[in-house]
Amino acid sequence: MTAQQNINRYWTGRADSYDAHQVRQIGNPEIRQGWTDVWRRVLPAPPARVLDVGTGTGHVSLLLAGLGYDVTGIDLAEGMLAKAKEKAAELPDPPDLRLGDAVAPDFPAASFDVVTSRYVLWTLRTPLTAARNWRGLLAPGGLLAAVDSTWFPNGIQGTSMGELYDQDVRSLLPLAEATGIGASADIVRAAGFADVTVTPLPEILDLDRRHGVADGHEVRMQFLITGRAV
Repeated sequence: MTAQQNINRYWTGRADSYDAHQVRQIGNPEIRQGWTDVWRRVLPAPPARVLDVGTGTGHVSLLLAGLGYDVTGIDLAEGMLAKAKEKAAELPDPPDLRLGDAVAPDFPAASFDVVTSRYVLWTLRTPLTAARNWRGLLAPGGLLAAVDSTWFPNGIQGTSMGELYDQDVRSLLPLAEATGIGASADIVRAAGFADVTVTPLPEILDLDRRHGVADGHEVRMQFLITGRAV
């Protein structure tokens, strides 16, 4: 079994517990509004075409579909995707949720106006390749909007994910133990995006402090990285 297959299996196995946290989050009006504000500040008006890479249990896909966006969400963890589809079935205009690789999404060039990701960059084997592929999927002037953090600046070993993310796996994930968000922003710039910005999200930090975070994570400042396809 490859390292990526092990990672997919891990996230599928965590689907129930991870989704329980996401359901609590999205069901909390204050948290839902907080994330709505984050995305609305930078996204074009609906019904822009959005690809949410690494959609997981659907946090971003479901929220943006509910706001009127034309959303496609992809993930390689089938268990996570199944949870997203269960919730999507309750929406009048659900996102299109598919099994797919965030590193190499299988769509025609210039298919989307926006590519979003939330807590995905740090998990990628080849984030530069992924970001280049995302740029190719965007129409000219299209937007990349990626939320992430430095989740394990002191190393993954010794954390709840240490058993899965052993040294062999960590060696394949260049952003997993990054000590600053600049490493992720540099990837986006190197992929050819223009006007790259990094915006701290103190309002999300405050919500996390008051309402808690998913198992295996600590409360940390999160950042919104944006860039334009040219």
